[in-house]
Amino acid sequence: MTLKKALTVLMLILLSASAFSQAKKLDKIITKDYQVIECTISKISDKTVDYSMPNETMTIEIAVSKIARIDFASGRSQTFAQAESVPSQANNTSVNQAATFKQNTIAVLPVPFVNSENMTDSEEMSKFAQNDIYNKLLDKSSHIVSLTVQDLRTTNSLLRKAGIDYKNIDETPIDELQRILGVDNIIAAKVSYTVTENKTSTAYTSQNAKVNDNKVKANEATVANTNTQLLFDYHVYFDMYKNNTKIYTQNRKPMFNLKDSWMDTVSYLLKRSPIYVK
Repeated sequence: MTLKKALTVLMLILLSASAFSQAKKLDKIITKDYQVIECTISKISDKTVDYSMPNETMTIEIAVSKIARIDFASGRSQTFAQAESVPSQANNTSVNQAATFKQNTIAVLPVPFVNSENMTDSEEMSKFAQNDIYNKLLDKSSHIVSLTVQDLRTTNSLLRKAGIDYKNIDETPIDELQRILGVDNIIAAKVSYTVTENKTSTAYTSQNAKVNDNKVKANEATVANTNTQLLFDYHVYFDMYKNNTKIYTQNRKPMFNLKDSWMDTVSYLLKRSPIYVK
């Protein structure tokens, strides 16, 4: 083998090694406060996990109690469960309380759907919006940070027993809602809207020519059409709570004025919330 060929082979080996190093996948540690740490894990014990950051040799230690899930570079995932705890009843034992708090569980509240012009609300749309958010959470469960989504039947049944529905959900403190539902995470959304009509008119003239006694006569007719399009001006409010603390709040208007545009906005806000991991 000539020197030139040897150098070429050596360069190809170095380039392959470099490409392999760059393409190396990292482990992901997802903490219970929704932080994502991309790293290389070297050791896992009952109490701690040792890891190092990319291109570093220093070992860092994190307590297992702070970890919700680990996604290993191999594709395997390990979830770290937390035991359920009984809420304190020292201050008020007469109030109806949930027996236990289901840790790392998220509930979707009914969504007030209000026409901001006449302040009327819709029970049907409130349930539909609540179902829409719930189904989006289930569809994206692989991207949700180690959270169990509470069944809507359970959520609505507990709220109904407490005398709470879409009409007064905004008036109920979050800590009380968490206690009633027995969860440590809550999504509270609201949609306000107005509807306007956009009318467009078009007109055209048609002519019919007739020949009679060698004379051409033209009859003209004008036809007018009016099209009416409904424009929906939505404003979506999206809040997320963990242990009675608001961890995410956004409000946004859809880009388009279509009837279902609010659904796209809900998807947009959910994907940018702290519980969503790409």
